[in-house]
Amino acid sequence: MQRHHFAALFSGLIFGFGLLLSGMANPTKVLSFLDLAGAWDPSLILVMGGAIAVGLIAFAVAKRRRYSFLGEPIHLPTKRRLDTRLILGSLGFGIGWGLAGFCPGPALVALGTGAPKAVVFTLAMLAGMAIYEGLESHLECSRQAENKV
Repeated sequence: MQRHHFAALFSGLIFGFGLLLSGMANPTKVLSFLDLAGAWDPSLILVMGGAIAVGLIAFAVAKRRRYSFLGEPIHLPTKRRLDTRLILGSLGFGIGWGLAGFCPGPALVALGTGAPKAVVFTLAMLAGMAIYEGLESHLECSRQAENKV
């Protein structure tokens, strides 16, 4: 197995284990965290705080490097402007998370446990991704046609 594949597998296993251990793959726990007016469970704040801390450290290290630890070039985002696509995507993500109690990573972990709700969420997520790709392709074709005129 190539070291890139091993690194991806190892990272995914650690991530999935962390999601299970923290309760992020349990939609009931997540929905309790989001229910500020009801039976609020603040325990996921620690999980999110830990994730933010790891992310801040990782980006700080990545900014000082040109290549990853596996020798691949590092491509950090350069766009800083909030645009309609980002705002609509964030709203869609938040609404989906609030309704289902899943976001993509935990849904895939829960899918591995055979949870029926995770199956439905994952199928809906894949359908949404396919619709997005279709719309993007259609818009790109329209833009190219306009530029030829």
